[in-house]
Amino acid sequence: MKKVTLLTGTAAILTALSVPAFAQSEISTGADAVGVTAVDDRITDIEDDVSDNFERDLDADRFGPASRRQGLFGTMSLSYAGRTGNTENQDLAIAGRINYNEGQFAQSVGLSIEFGEDDNGDKDQEEVNAIYDAQYYFNDQFYAFALGRISSDGLVDGEANSASDSAADVADELSDLRRDAFLGFGPGYRIINTEQTTWRVQGGIGVRYTQTGQQYLDDDSDTEMGYIASSRVYHRVNDNVFITNDTDYLGSDDADDVISNEFGVNFKVSDQLATRISYTTEYQENREIRTDNSLGVAVVYGF
Repeated sequence: MKKVTLLTGTAAILTALSVPAFAQSEISTGADAVGVTAVDDRITDIEDDVSDNFERDLDADRFGPASRRQGLFGTMSLSYAGRTGNTENQDLAIAGRINYNEGQFAQSVGLSIEFGEDDNGDKDQEEVNAIYDAQYYFNDQFYAFALGRISSDGLVDGEANSASDSAADVADELSDLRRDAFLGFGPGYRIINTEQTTWRVQGGIGVRYTQTGQQYLDDDSDTEMGYIASSRVYHRVNDNVFITNDTDYLGSDDADDVISNEFGVNFKVSDQLATRISYTTEYQENREIRTDNSLGVAVVYGF
């Protein structure tokens, strides 16, 4: 399968909503002063969230690497704000993603760095996150994957980070994660791979590394084996309706097993109106109420 058939009405609406971040500016003269720009930015955030939900259901990976952009490409962004006057603080955020695709091999690396200071000049954020995603396709049906993630919170150190931190806040830090990393890999297989229906499954093993605030003070950490399995189902009922069902499982010898399932129905009501209804179930072992359920509805209308 070399082509992806999309709901043309939905795609057109999403394209209209997907305005590049660089194009955002003051909506009109004086809008910043009276707060109009802030509300307009919030409207854009909501539109982006809805668009992301639709695009995630389209599952760009369901047909393999045939239509992927080749070579090296990516994006980098930086945001800084320093404030003086009634408040004295600053925030810095750096984010980027680099992709490299060559034939049957595709890989991506993402990075985010966020630092912040409160009004007293004390650090209130010091987080670093990185992700890695790779697939190698042996043929149209069989592939291998690798997934990696590492997160670090420098403020989880068992000490008060500002004058406003209470003894309870410091005590909570002892059980919070300072570092959390996971690396997993395994095989994947496309059981069905037609224009109308696709179903792929993958599973493998992984290693998880964690360090709490108390372990940081004790110069200790935990490393354990993990198990991951996923299923992705896509079925196009007709030119206007498609359904998806995504299932994920994460387990390990010591940590609680986690299972999630999201069933979604996407349909084009008209050339201007698209709707997505989803039902998500999340299960976590040894929790007082083990299962959480949520119903989601997203509607996009363009005119």
